[in-house]
Amino acid sequence: MTAGGDLVLSFPEPGRLVRAALFDLYLAADGDEHQKAALGDPALLPRPWDPATCRDPDLRQELWEWLDAVVIWFNHDYTWDTDAMIPPCWPQHPHLVHEIAALADQRRRAGLALDSNALEEWHRYSVPTFTERMKSRLKAHCEQDHQPWPGRGRHTRHTDQSHREYRRTQLSDDLKALTPDQPWSTPRPRLALIGEPGEYVRDSLVRD
Repeated sequence: MTAGGDLVLSFPEPGRLVRAALFDLYLAADGDEHQKAALGDPALLPRPWDPATCRDPDLRQELWEWLDAVVIWFNHDYTWDTDAMIPPCWPQHPHLVHEIAALADQRRRAGLALDSNALEEWHRYSVPTFTERMKSRLKAHCEQDHQPWPGRGRHTRHTDQSHREYRRTQLSDDLKALTPDQPWSTPRPRLALIGEPGEYVRDSLVRD
């Protein structure tokens, strides 16, 4: 029970800018032609479940505030043992940032449904799979305080200029091995309509 006596806490609502971004995505999918045209290229719309797409600083700040509130809510209402709790250093773990954003949006959508099916799916699949992935990736590194990234050294080597050049050479050699007349796909025979309506035959002379 919470300090105020509530058995459960309400799921945190996103702020105005996040809601506006989500509404734009709704219009991009289900709006009329005028609304879709006014939005422009839907590929450029920010998607709060993918934080890197939220380039506006005010939107990004509001998104972080919402996700932090969701983490506090999740730790209170959905964990009991400490190893299942999202650590307070979650912003320093990119894998957690990605997963928490998706988890939060799925819970938001489930809360808007007119039946309990989506929420049951969130309980049955989203929560346990998220928790297990988090525990397997973090292990015991951040039980007390945030620990330096164990994979930093390997990541640094991977992105080092000499390793970049080595990979670029390997990939370039693979491309050079392809001969110009080597087909990259097999032509598919096309169906041609002949005879009675609805009767098709395979036309081996017509190619894509």
